[in-house]
Amino acid sequence: MGLVQTISLYNLKGGVGKTASCVNFAYMAAKDGFRTLIWDLDPQGAAGYYFKATPKKGVSKKLFTGDMSLDDAIMDTDFDMLDIIPADLSARKLDLVIDGEGGSKKDLRKMLKDVAHHYEFVFIDCAPGFSLLADNIFNASDAVLMPVIPTTLSIRTYEMVKEYMKERGLIDKLACFFTMADMRKKMHADVIGSLMEDHLFFEHYIPYLSDVEKMGATRAPLEAFAKTSYASICYRALWEEIKEGMVG
Repeated sequence: MGLVQTISLYNLKGGVGKTASCVNFAYMAAKDGFRTLIWDLDPQGAAGYYFKATPKKGVSKKLFTGDMSLDDAIMDTDFDMLDIIPADLSARKLDLVIDGEGGSKKDLRKMLKDVAHHYEFVFIDCAPGFSLLADNIFNASDAVLMPVIPTTLSIRTYEMVKEYMKERGLIDKLACFFTMADMRKKMHADVIGSLMEDHLFFEHYIPYLSDVEKMGATRAPLEAFAKTSYASICYRALWEEIKEGMVG
């Protein structure tokens, strides 16, 4: 495949299935034989929770101040080929760190070069909102994947993010997919039909399904506990579409 591919999962708002998607894509990449790292940069630390990884104290901040190396922060998961850097609450202050002096230590692209020879995919779980950290992540990413719920407010958020990426010359990195979609609802079907015309959305989408919610109880990716479920099949189809665009 060549150089490491960095994929960030982002949305301006929370509660859209961002972390669940990040966890499932990372697991599937590893299951497909790619050496994979998931880096949780959301202060909620949900990705680390899914993988039962307890972060080292102050790890998020220390990585950006240069007081800890990525190698020292990386932890094993229960799954082959898949490692994680879990987030702690110090991630909420990363904008202050990035805006401080010594910025060369805080460039995420440079930080990832230290472990690039270990991995073929790096997935980054972003915190919601526009921020200096988000900009840093966007610049370091080969692709920014945005889950979108097909509702009116989500359309507004999507348009805001699209404009933000255009203004920064990053629109070519943005790719979107629908989550929590219920095609029985006319609004959902209409929104999906209209936004598909933007050509920024993948064909496959994630329906609103209870098995996705069960990830929190089982603390595992879908394919690890419900491989034959419809939710798992939908995520697998979407991942195959994403992977094709990343590795050909």
